[in-house]
Amino acid sequence: MNLRFPEFTGPRRRGVLLGGMAAVLVLAGCSGQDAITDDGVTSGYVAGDGTIETWAPAERSEPVELSGESYHEEPVDIADWRGGPVVLNFWYAECPPCRAEAPDLAQVSQDYADDGVHFLGVNHTNDAGTALAFERRFDVPYPSLHDRDAEGVAAVQGVVPLQAMPSTVVLDAEGRVAARVIGLVEASTLSGLLDDVLAEAP
Repeated sequence: MNLRFPEFTGPRRRGVLLGGMAAVLVLAGCSGQDAITDDGVTSGYVAGDGTIETWAPAERSEPVELSGESYHEEPVDIADWRGGPVVLNFWYAECPPCRAEAPDLAQVSQDYADDGVHFLGVNHTNDAGTALAFERRFDVPYPSLHDRDAEGVAAVQGVVPLQAMPSTVVLDAEGRVAARVIGLVEASTLSGLLDDVLAEAP
């Protein structure tokens, strides 16, 4: 799998905390080893900072290059999706906030499908059986890359902290990073970021 994120200068902070975050959300190094309720929520985790950062079009660097194979053993290359926004979500099945945000991600992906927005998960932790079970449980309608050797996650270092799961990155129509959310992303937040990127279209 190939994944390359550009370096950035001059990020513009959009917000500090995601609205409505509670202690069940993301923390750095979410391990999934504590008790998790059947709906994927646990009270044993401390909230992460939920930082949202955005980059104006003039501040964005080169397009992200990301390709590989999905858990359904199908090839995926986000270069094929140029011309519309792309949402990359870094997750793994045992992480409580990853499970908590999954329904919102699924819903937003469906809401924006007609606008030419594509979603792609990136998972470097789970085997195919575990990942596909997660996708079935939460009715995830989009694919996830099987990042077996964590090459993709390692390449993101400096853009998305490796210890923060989940993390979500929004790419613009040219494939450049327009925004990132470190921690659980709410539907309203992601929708707002996508609306901003879609509004950039001439």
